[in-house]
Amino acid sequence: MQKKIVALAVAAAFSAPAFADNSNFTIYGKVDLAFGSTSNGTVSTNQISSQVTKLGFKGSEGLDDGLAAIWQIEQQIDIDNAGAGNSTKNTLANRNSFLGLKSDSLGTVLLGRHDTPYKIATRNLDVFADQFADNRHLMGGGTSADTGSYMDARPTDELVYLSPNMNGFKAAASYSAGAETASTAAQVKGSLWSLAGMYDQGPFYGAIAYQNVKYGTAATGQFVPTGAIVAGDSLKGWKLGAGYTMDAFKLNAVYEKITSSMGVTGVDTLGRADWYLAGQYNFGNDDVKLAYTRAGDTNGVANTGANMIGLGYDHNLSKRTSVYAQYAKLSNKSGAKFGFNTAATTAATTGVVNGVSPTGFMLGMKHTF
Repeated sequence: MQKKIVALAVAAAFSAPAFADNSNFTIYGKVDLAFGSTSNGTVSTNQISSQVTKLGFKGSEGLDDGLAAIWQIEQQIDIDNAGAGNSTKNTLANRNSFLGLKSDSLGTVLLGRHDTPYKIATRNLDVFADQFADNRHLMGGGTSADTGSYMDARPTDELVYLSPNMNGFKAAASYSAGAETASTAAQVKGSLWSLAGMYDQGPFYGAIAYQNVKYGTAATGQFVPTGAIVAGDSLKGWKLGAGYTMDAFKLNAVYEKITSSMGVTGVDTLGRADWYLAGQYNFGNDDVKLAYTRAGDTNGVANTGANMIGLGYDHNLSKRTSVYAQYAKLSNKSGAKFGFNTAATTAATTGVVNGVSPTGFMLGMKHTF
């Protein structure tokens, strides 16, 4: 009898999986909806808008030698008008989605779609990030310039390196292939390079970032010409960001300089300087926020800039749920027509003309899980 028991135990040991299961899986997300009104300077409309509502799945598996395999699939869902022709944001994996390897001592390497280091460097300094008064209405290209969304970007076909935390300092680098469908030697191949260094220690946060986008021939993949841009043109950006927290008060600032190289002469026709200043005060379960964003004149052309003021109040009902009120006014100079764009909200403005001042307010609720 004992021999049979031993034989069964040995057989069970050899039939068991060869590797221990060190994997984990998480479902996460955020639902953020608001009701309000926006004006393009001429016409006011009531809005029910989604403020970057998202759903994500992520996991990891522990490997040998201190490595872990990591993955993530994240999707933005504009639930105020899902399915109503919104094919871009309601397509699976349109946000950070990747597969990679992570080492606590060497860092992380990812393949897929991911925010560029240039974007990561200062996104946490926007006190209205992913909501109506988001500073991307003017920063990183905005909606009046021909710089598109490639400066504050989340490109596909990307190779990303994220360093480990080294006494508060982190570095990041990425390359995005922009010409996967190029077929002839005459075609210009687009690409994106991005670098950032970030220091986060105690009450201080600081960041510096650089990005270079080269535009390729149409129909060759990513980074194809838009507006005044043609194949072979390039955009370069660098920025500095800093934040300081003192008890209940937080102060953030960002400076960004964009330059362009256009045509065979390489003339900088799209360059401009932007800056952002914001403060946030917390008292109990409440926060008051005030922000000012300024887009400079395009390459020194008079009256092509704009500024925006954002004012907000948040009340936290719990760690996961809050209600808020936000107001924003965007003041265009006589030669500019910036508007509220769709980078963070579906409450976008259309029909903005030079010199008008779009405004809007939102009353919303946010829940994270």
